[in-house]
Amino acid sequence: MNKIDVPPPPARPDEGLKSLVKVVRILDMFSRTARALSLAEICQRSGYPKSTTHRLLSSMREVGLLDQDRNRDTYRLGLKLYELGNTVLANMDLPREARPYVEALGRLTDQVVHLAVFDGSHAVVIGKSESQTDPTSSFLESAPAHCTSVGKAILAFQPDTAVATFLAGGLERFTDTTVTDPKAFREELELTRSRGYSIDQAEHQPGLHCVGAPIRDLSGRVFAAISVSGPAWKMPMSEVGRVAKIVIHHADAISRALGYQS
Repeated sequence: MNKIDVPPPPARPDEGLKSLVKVVRILDMFSRTARALSLAEICQRSGYPKSTTHRLLSSMREVGLLDQDRNRDTYRLGLKLYELGNTVLANMDLPREARPYVEALGRLTDQVVHLAVFDGSHAVVIGKSESQTDPTSSFLESAPAHCTSVGKAILAFQPDTAVATFLAGGLERFTDTTVTDPKAFREELELTRSRGYSIDQAEHQPGLHCVGAPIRDLSGRVFAAISVSGPAWKMPMSEVGRVAKIVIHHADAISRALGYQS
């Protein structure tokens, strides 16, 4: 009697989505301070079984999302992500339209300028102009939005549901001045909306002051922000009001370049 091949049962529609969520969760574990992670560390942080984690890591390495060190003990983010990130930036109007204003603001203030977007939890820097006299004064790739001026400038103009979702993740303390109380943070967002700019008083990096302002797209939605950052001795709080006017002017100019009409 001939054996009949029985096809495997069809995959459940949500299985692929669940795997994708796991992949993104693993990618989110890497940061500037956690540049390399072992299989055991990823299992511990994710709570996934070792077999599942190993399978996911192997697939991610195969497509270039992760690289594995020579000793094969740890994993790092792969160059494929860098390639994809550059493609994203190349297809965005914001970096191209904002570049002359970022550079002009840097020359005018002689401070570090950051251009950032919001990914739901972090302020992600997509453009930067160094200080002419102090090029190492600040470096920011991605930071929690609650303790950076670019992050707060964007969050202040988001729907309340988005702010509530953000606050549900908690407000981590980075310095003595980091705002970690949800009520106090909401009050600061309200103040930011009313005056049109945000302030970071050494809330993410000790001794660093930042002033940020929102950027709007064609529809008027705040989706990005620009900021000026400098050491407290170079940009004391007494200078914040003057600097804020300059930052707001450049943020508004970028918004108009993107098609926004007030």
